[in-house]
Amino acid sequence: MEPTRRQKIEAMLRDSPEDVFLRYSLALEMENEGDWEAGIDILQDLARATPSYVPAYHMAGRHLAKHGRIAEARAALREGVEEARRQGESHAAGEMAEFLASLGDLGE
Repeated sequence: MEPTRRQKIEAMLRDSPEDVFLRYSLALEMENEGDWEAGIDILQDLARATPSYVPAYHMAGRHLAKHGRIAEARAALREGVEEARRQGESHAAGEMAEFLASLGDLGE
């Protein structure tokens, strides 16, 4: 039986546990499989441990919002916008700001 994408990513992570992209990929795959809470945990841990990896904030915000955790989504997106701006990533900052606005960000 062929290993699943998740199993393949997990195997690669055993060899490179600090690989940011592999950890991000695992979180996305977990969301696809319905293990969304664990996937969100990975994204939030990734954002805390590697703040320069802006996609982690964006996807954490999207996944949190998708599962009704709007206040947490707003917080993740605000942090992501700030980090993206610090890095001069205006496109990423704009995408997150737009999504944040769609959530009715009231500056809470």
